[in-house]
Amino acid sequence: MALHHATPGEIVDVRPLGKELRGSKSATLLRSEHLQVFRVVLPKGEEFSEHAVPGEITVQCLEGSVDFRIGEDQLQRLTAGALVYLNGGQPHALKALEDASVLVTIYHPR
Repeated sequence: MALHHATPGEIVDVRPLGKELRGSKSATLLRSEHLQVFRVVLPKGEEFSEHAVPGEITVQCLEGSVDFRIGEDQLQRLTAGALVYLNGGQPHALKALEDASVLVTIYHPR
């Protein structure tokens, strides 16, 4: 069964999951030729290991808090409402300090 991705003009709910967070899974909300938006659900202590994407990226913490590492040196704490932007190719990683969800937007250059 194919996963549903939003179509142009479709409203997508990105509000915090609240009590539903623990039972939720990460999901791609939309994918087009140049854009991908997905919600990453991270239970407390879970890590999203270091990686990089070729396009520009934003990561917005919707709920909870995460440590967001850029490269080897820069560590920032993202809490609900905080957003960080990266250039394409910048290595980064996340670690949930408490149950959290983040909204990730990636521009895919072609």
